[in-house]
Amino acid sequence: MAAIVLIHGAYQGGWIWQRVVRRLTADGHTVFAPSLDGCAERRHALRPGITTETHGAEIAELLFFEDLQNVVLVGTSSGGMVVCSAAEQARERIGRLVFADALALFDGESIPDIVKRPTAVTTDLTTGPSREDAAGRMFASLDDATKAWALERYTPQPVAAMRDKVKLPSFWQQKWPATVVWCRQAVNPGEAHQRRAADRLGAKWHELDTGHYPMVTAADELSRLIVEG
Repeated sequence: MAAIVLIHGAYQGGWIWQRVVRRLTADGHTVFAPSLDGCAERRHALRPGITTETHGAEIAELLFFEDLQNVVLVGTSSGGMVVCSAAEQARERIGRLVFADALALFDGESIPDIVKRPTAVTTDLTTGPSREDAAGRMFASLDDATKAWALERYTPQPVAAMRDKVKLPSFWQQKWPATVVWCRQAVNPGEAHQRRAADRLGAKWHELDTGHYPMVTAADELSRLIVEG
């Protein structure tokens, strides 16, 4: 049985992984799906200085304090950046990486270099689409009941984690057992970006015929790929 850590994307929390967590734990795996600092139920801790690197550090600390070894570290959307940062900071605890329709930025890149979004609602601490934009664009592929469930839990993302350039001085120079899962119906981050990551990592490539939230819309298939690689 595997130790699996699931990292959510922007505007989400660990809640987005509920369907996958149920399937993986039912099969006997040890599964963690934390909400990152400043996100979801942890949004009350918002403050300046929450970045991809601080998110990566808290996942690295989770692996240490739970004494997890040979971890399957899974990221979706902007959570892919956190996977890279956490893996770089906890190299000895990583067994395999899974990028599920995820951003995998090179050192010095930022999300706006890859993803072009409509105007966001931005404050000094957070950024994200309006509720109306989230309903009509971001969650457009979800069925009505799932969309309502997601909209109730949607929260803006710490702004620096969405805008700052990532710092990955050694990640891309190392070898990592990795899997990249591209969701064909998703606009962002797109096939070209994910094939770039797969090529650079020498990763296994899989495709799912679904949108950007495979943990919700294709939980059985994604769970299988997480376990099998």
